[in-house]
Amino acid sequence: MKNITDSFLSLGYWPSAGSFGFNTDILATNPINLSVVLGVLIFFGKGVLSDLLDNRKERILKTIRNSEELREGAIEQLEKARVRLKKVEMEADRFRVNGYSEIEREKFNLINSIYTTLEQLENYKNETIHFEQQRAINEVRQRVFQQALQGALGTLNSCLNNELHLRTISANIGMFGTMKEIK
Repeated sequence: MKNITDSFLSLGYWPSAGSFGFNTDILATNPINLSVVLGVLIFFGKGVLSDLLDNRKERILKTIRNSEELREGAIEQLEKARVRLKKVEMEADRFRVNGYSEIEREKFNLINSIYTTLEQLENYKNETIHFEQQRAINEVRQRVFQQALQGALGTLNSCLNNELHLRTISANIGMFGTMKEIK
């Protein structure tokens, strides 16, 4: 606005070439001309200014409505997120509790399984020891029997001659004969 006023003032310093010119002296100008010019400006400018203000008002109202809608949408999303968060927290608590109980159950099962396995291993160990003891005892018995048998055969072979052999056979025949008569 200042530029327009400055341009009118600078026009007043130009020398007029004829009857047309601007009179920049406010006291010398006609108040009626000024009122007419102001009236024309107000009349035509009012519509333009009113349109500009209405457009600006509509844009502001539209922006406010959009902001309100966005705010309401954000509030709805926030509430949904809060509900989802509560659900997730409850589910996490449930998983945590179930997880701890599952861990305890698995620990108990593992301890029982290990205890059972240790008992089985202990039983296998005892059975193996018993089996090995019996085998060792049987081996010792067989060796002792073989040695006794070999010793008895050796004694018999060294002590037995033909005469003793014949007497033993005669005694045995006599015993069989006596047993036969008894029957």
